[in-house]
Amino acid sequence: MTQTEMILKYLEENDDISAYEAVIELGITQLSARICDLQKDGYKFSKTPTKGRNRYGEKVRFIRYGRLS
Repeated sequence: MTQTEMILKYLEENDDISAYEAVIELGITQLSARICDLQKDGYKFSKTPTKGRNRYGEKVRFIRYGRLS
């Protein structure tokens, strides 16, 4: 299974994905590059800026990608 196929399958089972989840769950280190590949193939994604905290309790921002129907 290719990385783009893994991302699409993950998004069928979950609402969205972050770069951290891509690394932990799928072993994909360049999520934004694979999303770009999928967009070139005609897939559309929502990009939601999200705030959270890292393991040190520091505030961080990241993007959550969701597939648009």
